[in-house]
Amino acid sequence: MTAVETQITYSNSYTIQHEEAYMTQEEDWDRDLLLDPAWEKQQRKTFTAWCNSHLRKAGTQIENIEEDFRNGLKLMLLLEVISGERLPKPDKGKMRFHKIANVNKALDFICSKGVKLVSIGAEEIVDGNVKMTLGMIWTIILRFAIQDISVEETSAKEGLLLWCQRKTAPYRNVNVQNFHISWKDGLALCALIHRHRPDLIDYSKLRKDDPIGNLNTAFEVAEKFLDIPKMLDAEDIVNTPKPDEKAIMTYVSCFYHAFAGAEQAETAANRICKVLAVNQENEKLMEEYEKLASELLEWIRRTIPWLENRVSEQTMRAMQQKLEDFRDYRRIHKPPRVQEKCQLEINFNTLQTKLRLSNRPAFMPSEGKMVSDIANAWKGLEQVEKGYEEWLLTEIRRLERLDHLAEKFKQKCGMHEAWTAGKEDLLSQKDYESASLMEIRALMRKHEAFESDLAAHQDRVEQIAAIAQELNELDYHDAATVNSRCQGICDQWDNLGTLTQKRRDSLERVEKLWETIDQLYLEFAKRAAPFNNWMDGAMEDLQDMFIVHSIEEIQSLITAHDQFKATLPEADKERMATIGIHSEILKIAQTYGIKLSGINPYTNLSPQDIGNKWDTVKHLVPLRDQMLQEEVARQQANERLRRQFAAQANIIGPWIQTKMEEISHVSVDIAGSLEEQMNSLKQYEQNIINYKSNIDKLEGDHQLSQESLIFDNKHTNYTMEHIRVGWEQLLTTIARTINEVENQILTRDAKGISQEQLNEFRASFNHFDRKRNGMMDPDDFRACLISMGYDLGEVEFARIMTLVDPNNTGVVTFQAFIDFMTRETAETDTAEQVMASFKILASDKNYITVDELRRELPPEQAEYCISRMTRYVGPDVPSGALDYISFSSALYGESDL
Repeated sequence: MTAVETQITYSNSYTIQHEEAYMTQEEDWDRDLLLDPAWEKQQRKTFTAWCNSHLRKAGTQIENIEEDFRNGLKLMLLLEVISGERLPKPDKGKMRFHKIANVNKALDFICSKGVKLVSIGAEEIVDGNVKMTLGMIWTIILRFAIQDISVEETSAKEGLLLWCQRKTAPYRNVNVQNFHISWKDGLALCALIHRHRPDLIDYSKLRKDDPIGNLNTAFEVAEKFLDIPKMLDAEDIVNTPKPDEKAIMTYVSCFYHAFAGAEQAETAANRICKVLAVNQENEKLMEEYEKLASELLEWIRRTIPWLENRVSEQTMRAMQQKLEDFRDYRRIHKPPRVQEKCQLEINFNTLQTKLRLSNRPAFMPSEGKMVSDIANAWKGLEQVEKGYEEWLLTEIRRLERLDHLAEKFKQKCGMHEAWTAGKEDLLSQKDYESASLMEIRALMRKHEAFESDLAAHQDRVEQIAAIAQELNELDYHDAATVNSRCQGICDQWDNLGTLTQKRRDSLERVEKLWETIDQLYLEFAKRAAPFNNWMDGAMEDLQDMFIVHSIEEIQSLITAHDQFKATLPEADKERMATIGIHSEILKIAQTYGIKLSGINPYTNLSPQDIGNKWDTVKHLVPLRDQMLQEEVARQQANERLRRQFAAQANIIGPWIQTKMEEISHVSVDIAGSLEEQMNSLKQYEQNIINYKSNIDKLEGDHQLSQESLIFDNKHTNYTMEHIRVGWEQLLTTIARTINEVENQILTRDAKGISQEQLNEFRASFNHFDRKRNGMMDPDDFRACLISMGYDLGEVEFARIMTLVDPNNTGVVTFQAFIDFMTRETAETDTAEQVMASFKILASDKNYITVDELRRELPPEQAEYCISRMTRYVGPDVPSGALDYISFSSALYGESDL
């Protein structure tokens, strides 16, 4: 209700000017009366009693009106009690400036209620100016006790006068025309009491010629039974030619407030029941949301540490078990949680719609349980989940590579250690000191052959070191043993180099002692050593383990093997030539009768050694062929798995994309009633659910691929992760679309909109939805409103856009369009209305008792209020007093007034 602007003017006395002139025909009388001591006496008594009737609610009172308000403390307390609002914190000091500051706070509050104070300041009140103090109190009475009175389109003084005339019209000897002479005989006051409480006064026994008796009867009954304090003296009223109008109005207004409240109690109780029923239902939905959100967040909280555990296993078997556990999580544990997340979003949207329709504030879940918090937690889960899967696959590849390298390292180390066995002892011998010339020459040639062999083995040592380094880089679990063995080989190799150089130096010193060296032995040794090394390398390559992931890679190995086989005829010629040298030696020895020792002084290799190794090479070649062909068959099987997965994924992926596009248009294109749309969407949802078997089949093919260690697929751009994410988004989208239609049904039922109106709204929306995506841009929305008869200016359109697009997304959804078309016609309750209703039930107190709640409300709503209202704290407050102001504010999410 708009406050009637009031202006107060004070000079030697005071007057009150209102926007509506009160009784202009009596202005001359009023000015004469201002200096009448009877006037001051009546007002002092009446205003003091009126102030005490309110101050006693706060456990205090005043004795002297011009003295007790001087420090401003009780004045501020009075304004807080009658307004129900908090004033600024008063100054506690006793100095004059402290008192002036407190009074100024009270005057500022009066001005904030639409009252203009002229020629009155805090200094006059602090100085105890009685006329200024009385004028200020009258201003407060007029604003808070009289101004809001409204009867048949009249308000304030006229409204109060009309109310008195209506209530006393049937009574004899009563003719209320003003607020002074009409009340002198006391019959009007008795008539008001008898009209509302006939059990308190026997009106037939009253006499017009006994005004003092009538007045005292009214004063006593009002004080005893109506809780209206005695504010006037009967003798003062009777003996004054014209009783003070303001004193009479103040006293009569107390009767209005006392009796008018009873008529509003039933209406207030009904309103409260309605509000509480809505609030109980909403609280139940909030509790269900909180419980579901807590359970889902707890599951995510427990799952993420498991997915973040990246402790690698040392064996391939253990890592494959981790991969199987992860597949069980994907197939068994996660899908129910996806459904819970979708249901949680649906419940939240439904609750917000109900709160908006009942003019309640939007539901704010507990900290960390917002839909966005759950979405962020879910996103974090999926990111960790993706990282865990990538880590598993990487670790499996790493362990596979480690096993291969470890076996290769052992093989090469074994061959090298077999070759170096005894070499240090051989190089450390000093046999040349007692050898003959021929033996020295033989030892020299033998050493040269050894150096050639040593150089040929340098590449193998480097390979061993490189393999050991890679094993360390890949974090091989037995890296200590590898490093120890590799270090031993490197140390031995360095020692061999040192010993070799030392022996050469020794042999060179005595080289001039030797004359001839058998060239044939030397040539055999020089040719046999590289050929033997070539055969060692060939055997190593033929027995080398390999790992490939595609047909192209195995074909590359087969090509390399074929190239090797092509070199065998040339190698056989070299073998025959080398053995031919030894045959030549035997031939010469036989020809010239030379007795051979049977040992080539330049090499330990014999023709038989070369023959045996050659036979071994020829035996290993077909075995290598067989291994390569087996790998070709395995890669072909893997290729079939790739093509089988790709064939399904290339169908399912576009199908999901197509369904997503269809769903985005379905709410716009479907005609008919909302129930028909709902049935159509439910059928659409069932069709999507029926398609789940295709996803499961694709999951099976994906599992076979991973079990076969297939990690890439060039035949499709869709991975199983893409399909899973798309499928989850499809289920969420159809569920959200169904929820939107359900909310439209809730809006239609709550707002009383007919199906024809909804169809008309849908037709208008679809006409201006140019992109057919269920949303309009601002220009299309403006055109739509104009077509429906709205006369829009820029300011009005901006206001409407803040309602339909509060987040400034730049689009208007159909749900927002429906809410706008129905919002302004809805009848809603506010926290202030509920608070005012409680105040009526509480007989204008700032608290309400348990007995009053149980008397005025139905049992269920009464107990609901009692269980949720906090205890009211204040002086002289009965036990069991409850704070209905905080409770009313909490219902609508507002802070206490």
